[in-house]
Amino acid sequence: MDFAFDARTEELRGKLLAFMDEDVYPAEAVAHEQRARLTSPWETPAVVEELKAEARRQGLWNLFLPDSEYGAGLTNLQYAPLAEIMGRSPQLAPTVTNCAAPDTGNMEVLTQFGDEQQRKQWLEPLLAGEIRSAFAMTEPDVASSDATNITTHIERDGDEYVVTGRKWYISGAMHPDCKIFIVMGKTDPEGSDIRRQQSMILVPRDTPGVTIERAMQVFGYEDHYHGGHAEVIFDHARVPASNLIGEEGGGFAIAQARLGPGRIHHCMRLIGMAERAIELMCRRAVSRTAFGKALAQQGVVHNWIADARVTVEQLRLLVLKTAWLMDTVGNRGAHTEIQSIKIATPRAVVDILDRAIQLHGAGGVSQDFPLAELYAGARTLMIADGPDEVHQRSLARRELKRYV
Repeated sequence: MDFAFDARTEELRGKLLAFMDEDVYPAEAVAHEQRARLTSPWETPAVVEELKAEARRQGLWNLFLPDSEYGAGLTNLQYAPLAEIMGRSPQLAPTVTNCAAPDTGNMEVLTQFGDEQQRKQWLEPLLAGEIRSAFAMTEPDVASSDATNITTHIERDGDEYVVTGRKWYISGAMHPDCKIFIVMGKTDPEGSDIRRQQSMILVPRDTPGVTIERAMQVFGYEDHYHGGHAEVIFDHARVPASNLIGEEGGGFAIAQARLGPGRIHHCMRLIGMAERAIELMCRRAVSRTAFGKALAQQGVVHNWIADARVTVEQLRLLVLKTAWLMDTVGNRGAHTEIQSIKIATPRAVVDILDRAIQLHGAGGVSQDFPLAELYAGARTLMIADGPDEVHQRSLARRELKRYV
């Protein structure tokens, strides 16, 4: 394993770091101020569109997509340090570079499993940043950590499919530019193979029978930049049979293919969030005095900063190893490592952010620093893409198999 950055990664890192310093970080406060003046919380601040244009101009666009026909053609190992940098401003940087979930995963699905017409109609405008999308999998009435529980029904009726079900926490669905849902539901609910009951289908947002019921908050935040999260009702929504992605019964396999890269992308960005927290901790520690000496001279603060640095270095190596394995032996060959980083990274970054918030006192929970929102995002990732306990169960069973 050689984790040295190659020439292309170094070039993109340099451009991205400069873009962050010169454009993204200064725009955080501007975006916040502009959003406060918008008539709808889901409208896009003007500065976001300006940043998107600049990112495209600099070639910092669709960096996540390994397919060189559609994206930057980077390997997971090449993309990892770039996603980490974007994670330092997770509300802005992924969005303005067209590297934000859920669009990234949806573009990967369409690239790998979509047919020519589906890619023409939906993938191309997504790649251009002209529209947004949502991935409708999680349901409020069942434990969606077990995807076989999903109850949304996709029923064939002649040349159409009829979609009926209730979804929630559908990321991106509140954004006015969200034009398409990838919906996971059951086409064969009585099938003997529970992993062949599900299918995925494209449902345009303006389809009759599709209702955005309400916006869902996350720890009180509405996650505007990613298009929010919504509860969505599909009430006998009819779409052409050609909107099916892949084959009937292929939904579970498509979901697994989608979630593997998604999990490592989240972990890459989480490391960037931790780096931002360490920077803020250090700046706070050297600028504040308590009980007669600088916070930077307090022993407990030394411990927090040192432990955070050690943790980040460990996590980064594990994420890089996982990226390397995904590139060399595929997602299946990296299954143990993907689950390991999904378990380890969010909980460790939550702890680092918690210490950073503590060091900032009241400011840490305020809107004047990004820490509270970063904490909410990191804590949510202990649930998203499969809760930690599901990955622990799977990982432990794989370990135990060698001894049974």
